[in-house]
Formats: sequence, C-alpha cells, structure tokens
Amino acid sequence: MPSCSDLMEPILYIIPLQLLSYHVAVLRGTDVDQPRNLAKSVTVE
Repeated sequence: MPSCSDLMEPILYIIPLQLLSYHVAVLRGTDVDQPRNLAKSVTVE
C-alpha cells in the first residue's frame, strides 16, 4: 500500500479488503447477493 497519513490509511485498506472478501466468497461458491442469516427486520424487546 502507498504511504499516506494515518487518517487516510483505514479508507485505503478497506477497499482492497472488501474486494478480497468478495472474490474469496465467489471462489467458495457462495451467493454474495443473498447472504444467509440476514433478517429483513430486527425486533427489539
């Protein structure tokens, strides 16, 4: 990664990590558009 200020590092690291996780999920054969255990609503007691 290129050197930059400490405030910009998290932003620069997040994009490649998201792309990596996407490609790993595709290689594993999971459906990235329909994640399991995702509820449409959250109930709070």
